[in-house]
Amino acid sequence: MIPRYSLPEMAELFTDEARYRLWLEIELLAVEAWVALGVVPAEDAMACRERAPVVDAAFVEEVAKREAVTDHDVAAFVDVVQEAIGPPGSWIHHGLTSSDVVDTALSVTLARAAWTVGEALDQLVAVLKRRAFEHAGTVTVGRTHGMHAEPTTFGTKLALACLQVDRDRGRLRAAREAISVGKLSGAVGNYSNIDPAVEQYVCDALGIRPVPATQVISRDRHAQYLYACAAIGTTIESLATEIRHLQRTEVGEVEEAFSAGQKGSSAMPHKRNPITAERLSGLARVLRGYLVAGLEDVTLWHERDISHSSVERIILPDASGVTYYAVRRMTRLIDGLVVHADRMRMNLLEGSHGLVFSQPVLLALVAAGLKRDDAYRIVQRDAGRAIEQQVPFRDVLERDPDVATVLGGSLAMILDESFDLSRALRHAGRTLAALHEVPA
Repeated sequence: MIPRYSLPEMAELFTDEARYRLWLEIELLAVEAWVALGVVPAEDAMACRERAPVVDAAFVEEVAKREAVTDHDVAAFVDVVQEAIGPPGSWIHHGLTSSDVVDTALSVTLARAAWTVGEALDQLVAVLKRRAFEHAGTVTVGRTHGMHAEPTTFGTKLALACLQVDRDRGRLRAAREAISVGKLSGAVGNYSNIDPAVEQYVCDALGIRPVPATQVISRDRHAQYLYACAAIGTTIESLATEIRHLQRTEVGEVEEAFSAGQKGSSAMPHKRNPITAERLSGLARVLRGYLVAGLEDVTLWHERDISHSSVERIILPDASGVTYYAVRRMTRLIDGLVVHADRMRMNLLEGSHGLVFSQPVLLALVAAGLKRDDAYRIVQRDAGRAIEQQVPFRDVLERDPDVATVLGGSLAMILDESFDLSRALRHAGRTLAALHEVPA
């Protein structure tokens, strides 16, 4: 992960030091499990634990030097650990294959990464929920196909985003459960040189559960984790895209917070660009690409090959880092989002000359006895006149003899009701009410 999009809480989970510490703990736990089975002398296991090397930068460098000889990272790691421990170190890696250590450690790391992302999602849900209720009564225009449709509230927009993020939390929890597994079952997964009790002991100590496997843990579990990351990124992109549209000069309904000293453009001093939202839209594309690579990793030759290895060394740390970064940045964006409620109201009521009330007019004409298609053509014609003449839609309706004939003496009353904003939004609170069921 490039430093620009890397946050320390996540990045430290994927350092060489963190990985080797997990490998070492798995190796030591396995030795201790063999003691309970009467294979390894208790004093040797104790010596392994006491003499185990400190995993630091010097240790990482030593393993790298050894790997230059072995051309095998786990073999190099085992060599360095055994040399540091001395003769009792011969029990290190007893009955294990490399994937027993690597895959189990990777599962623990991904479970921790999922937990870290989950905590960040909790914060995003809380901010979206708070701001949704803050803008429960902030009226705005709903748009379909980029065009004015009918009235809604900005709180409704945020509430829907909050509900989607909450669903992402559920997907992430399921992925964390799927990946919280380990295997210490040997070269093809049939425990030919290791007792299943060793696997159970190690997994219990790490807080994960053992699962049937070949030489490797099935990569569909990793793909499920990557899907959760991609889904989170896509939800964030959806919200970011909405913000980008609403910040356009012609719309001007929201804008990202602009800090003192910030510059929007190197050439045009007036610019305040939605740079965070645009950045998050781009990172969502990267996350979906990681998912494709993860799905490709599911298919391996027989009990395993290593075609997946090079891929996941890149995509799993990066996907975790990008997802965490995106969630944290979106939380900050929403928390500081500037909402121009007056502009929203103006765009709603004046921007389309009242055309957002065309459907209640249509329904009123139908209720008065017109066939639906006839009523539709009248309203469509008058809407076109309002646009062409740049005059209020209601004025055109009031002057239309066809409308007057159908509605008669009730014309003014029916149009008052049709153009009543409070009527249009009388049920808008139902979406926000759903947020009461969302833990934040």
